Amino acid sequence: MNGAGTSASRAHAFGGTEGFVADAQTRDGQDAVLKIVMTGSDPKRQELRTLRAADGKGYARLLRADEEENVLLIEKLGRQLHECGFSDDVILFHICSTLGIAWMPRQPDGALFATGADRANEFKGVIERLWPSLGKPCRSDTYEMALDFASRRRRAFDPAHSVLVHGDAHEWNTLAVPWTSDSFKLVDPDGAFAEKAFDLAIPMREWPRGVPADPLRQLRLRCALLARLTGTGPQPIWEWSLLQLVWNGLLLKEIGLEQPAATEFAMADALASAGETFDFEP
Repeated sequence: MNGAGTSASRAHAFGGTEGFVADAQTRDGQDAVLKIVMTGSDPKRQELRTLRAADGKGYARLLRADEEENVLLIEKLGRQLHECGFSDDVILFHICSTLGIAWMPRQPDGALFATGADRANEFKGVIERLWPSLGKPCRSDTYEMALDFASRRRRAFDPAHSVLVHGDAHEWNTLAVPWTSDSFKLVDPDGAFAEKAFDLAIPMREWPRGVPADPLRQLRLRCALLARLTGTGPQPIWEWSLLQLVWNGLLLKEIGLEQPAATEFAMADALASAGETFDFEP
């Protein structure tokens, strides 16, 4: 189960580093996956608690768990959505459809998850710390807009309009249900209690083939599609997207992944060039 996202040290193209994962089998012969989460990487057991609360709805089903040791036995799924050969629009359709099943309107029992406000503050702190120390790798106006958007999303947090988001819902964390061609489940949740736009900004930062031609147009088209597929307003998606691009780019650059970081910064600069308000121009 590869992961990307919450920390660039788990960038999807380079494999996961927050746990040991191996194929397993239950006593009754069911194929499964054993995951031993690295000590300290998930102290609140957010992945375990998310999977337990989901009970297989939108997420890989948790079969058994040792909460003290943070060891999970999870149903084995099929290949990653990324490997299915779909067009970008079909990939987004499947991510949004799976999220629609996975989103939960409450926090699971136990320690509280970070809120959308908490995550906005976290992103802002990382951007303020790393942007100057890493040589200001995106434009100054992009940097300033990202900080402004972080403040906006912090102020916009509303528990009444929040769900338990996956936190890293991209095509590498979306896996096929075995023996199907159009049913998927999510793995490796980071978890946060936030507006849906937080999750929808994750595919806005993923451009595995590099910077596309006319990047601003592609960003606008993708944002509009995500909004349409989920009934979510495009402006919050747009704002979280800039935060994701700058934040993740800085984390990638910090650990020496220069090329994917450069793609993130190029897309961030393109988004920022459109100004503060999402304006769909196909």
